[in-house]
Amino acid sequence: MRAVVQRVLSARVAVDGEVVGAIDGPGLLAYVGVTHTDGDKEVAWLARKLWELRILRDEQSASDVGAPILVVSQFTLYGDARKGRRPTWQAAAPGPVSEPVYEAVCAELERLGAQVERGVFGADMRVESVNDGPITLVLETA
Repeated sequence: MRAVVQRVLSARVAVDGEVVGAIDGPGLLAYVGVTHTDGDKEVAWLARKLWELRILRDEQSASDVGAPILVVSQFTLYGDARKGRRPTWQAAAPGPVSEPVYEAVCAELERLGAQVERGVFGADMRVESVNDGPITLVLETA
């Protein structure tokens, strides 16, 4: 599993012009990509890492201050553009595999105590954010 996580002052995601998930105030925006072999172990690791990662101001985590997390599915994190001009998506799990894993990450974050906002899996989304720092990290399960 891969995630790109950004420290944000605010973020929102809209589908067909309607805001479906938003955070106002400091928090995290996490784009999450799923590959074919991801399962419960990767879900638990990523959710805990997002919740406890100390990248907010004063080296605090979302768990320290109760900061919200906006989670957006992003299969293109597994795009491979090393050859040619068109990326391949072979490493990205197909929707029937990746959607339950994405939902499990969100559910595990909620179980840990996070306020989770979401995009809409598989939708054409418009994401807006105000990055803070900026701080952007790539997380990858082993």
